[in-house]
Amino acid sequence: MPSSLIERPVDGPSATPPAVTTTRRADRNFAGLARGSGIAVLIIMAAIGAFLLWKALPALQANTAPFLTTSQWFPDDPAPRFGIAALAFGTLLSSLIALAVAVPIGVGVALYTAHYASRRIAPVLGYIVDLLAAVPSIIFGLWGLQVLMPNSKGLWRWLDQHLGFVPLLRNDLDSYTRSVALAGTVLAIMVLPTVSAISREVFMQVPKGHLEAALALGATRWEAMRTAVFPFSRPGVVSAAMLGLGRALGETIAVALILSATFAINWQLTEPGGNTFAANIALKWNEAGSVGLGALIASGLVLYIITFAVNMAARVVVERRREFSGAN
Repeated sequence: MPSSLIERPVDGPSATPPAVTTTRRADRNFAGLARGSGIAVLIIMAAIGAFLLWKALPALQANTAPFLTTSQWFPDDPAPRFGIAALAFGTLLSSLIALAVAVPIGVGVALYTAHYASRRIAPVLGYIVDLLAAVPSIIFGLWGLQVLMPNSKGLWRWLDQHLGFVPLLRNDLDSYTRSVALAGTVLAIMVLPTVSAISREVFMQVPKGHLEAALALGATRWEAMRTAVFPFSRPGVVSAAMLGLGRALGETIAVALILSATFAINWQLTEPGGNTFAANIALKWNEAGSVGLGALIASGLVLYIITFAVNMAARVVVERRREFSGAN
């Protein structure tokens, strides 16, 4: 057979270059690795929940009081009585106070650094705020105990004297230390870097065309922020707030140093008292008996469920708001 009739490999467009084959193989490997990582995270989360439930069941079975509605905490008595009503109340209340203080300030700082500050000042201010995230929790707790507590009594007293008709701000004990309001203020400072950093990155991702179009139509700087920046950034700001809330819900040492641990539901924010899941676990773990350890693990399981629910709610809000952000 003539050599001209022998089939040879085609070196044309139909041939797949080796580089393309290698890239496709790398993409498949990366996709498999990412999928496996996601599945591993779900398995780990399920395993943590199952472990907490397994360890908490004996204590829950021995409990003689309603677990969800009881405020008492006597798990090592001959007839164990304990519940998470006061712990859940203190955890949610202090975290909501922190969020109410940190989100407006954090979003304001992020907006200033992203769209108002000069290019010389903005990076420095951003670094200073981000450095707060590197401060250990115990430092915040000591600062709140030694500095903020004695110097904030005048503020709490002023609120009682002038706004005491509001039940939340009334103080019948004339004592203004170790309160939920104080703990919420410290938590606000701790979650501020998280809210500010994420919000700043989201604000900087706003397309310049949106902002320039608003300004070209005659909008003021604030109107441009309100009509062009905030709608686009709303999902990211919601995510930042929910991440800050998750940090506040699980904070331990700072809250344990500031709050005077009591198992009572008190709506008066400036009065001493209150407790949280994490602080109670830290304070009671070494002195708890067998049932007491199970009770603490059961309270940790509730905190785990609350944190998971908060993150799921944030995800739902972000998905619903995505259509207004231009992310599609």
